[in-house]
Amino acid sequence: MSRRRAWAELLRLPALFTVPGDALSGAVAAGARPGPRTLLAIGSSLCLYEAGMALNDWADRAEDAVERPHRPLPSGRIRPSSALTAACALTAAGLGLAAGAGRPALAVATPLAATVWAYDLGLKHTPAGPVAMAAARGLDHLLGAAATTGRPRAALPSAAMLGTHTLAVTAVSRRETQGGTSLPPLAALGATAVLARVVAAGGRREEAAGAQGAPSLRGGDSQHGSLRGGPTLAQALRTALAATYAVTAGRPYTHAALNPSPPLTQRAVGGGIRATIPLQAALAARAGAGLTALAIAALAPLGRRYAKKVSIT
Repeated sequence: MSRRRAWAELLRLPALFTVPGDALSGAVAAGARPGPRTLLAIGSSLCLYEAGMALNDWADRAEDAVERPHRPLPSGRIRPSSALTAACALTAAGLGLAAGAGRPALAVATPLAATVWAYDLGLKHTPAGPVAMAAARGLDHLLGAAATTGRPRAALPSAAMLGTHTLAVTAVSRRETQGGTSLPPLAALGATAVLARVVAAGGRREEAAGAQGAPSLRGGDSQHGSLRGGPTLAQALRTALAATYAVTAGRPYTHAALNPSPPLTQRAVGGGIRATIPLQAALAARAGAGLTALAIAALAPLGRRYAKKVSIT
């Protein structure tokens, strides 16, 4: 039991619930319904994400011995060689699953894997670190589009929004053990407000679906509300998810900005990570895929449940 818990901490399992939404929202952003190839993309994303988690602790084992002695490697519960082996095996598995989804998916997964390794082994403590993390999240989103349709370009705008959110969270995380400055959480709060407003405003595909009477909720009447002069069901869902995203990320960012202590900064990082799920769901709703948005949103309570048992910081 203790060994399983150590691996759960090393791999930060609660954060794993933020991963499937990348591929799912990427698929619908490209104008397709998720299918078998999307599932392969999700599997690839999960493997590459966990490879990054294992490699992160292996690369930071000396630093963690001072700042986070409770982590699995410095506490001796997992050997460094085991963490490195897991990172290599998970990377190979992720690329293999992407290859099974087709050449376009592998063409996205390869630079994604390279970005993960470059971040953990060299870029993390440089000014390029947050940018690399943002690129990784954006590529993960494009992986879902590439695997499902073979044409990831249509998902670039939503990938940029996910990347911007990740950039903000990563910038805050660079001070989570020292604290002492309000600028990163303030900047993250501003970015969150802008992203929430853009997502709530809707996208061309969702608006076109409503104008044509298409079932943007895959079975609901998107014109029903507009005929009465009120918001459509799709618009209401998109707005609710955007608001959920803003509150989930914005509240801990505000607390950290007012008091940039290490505990509140760490909570801000955790809140930013959890907010990834409602953002992914809102992007799916923005693309006119309401049921996919609801499926992604359903991952949030699962992540919160496991976060109470396993730390992600």
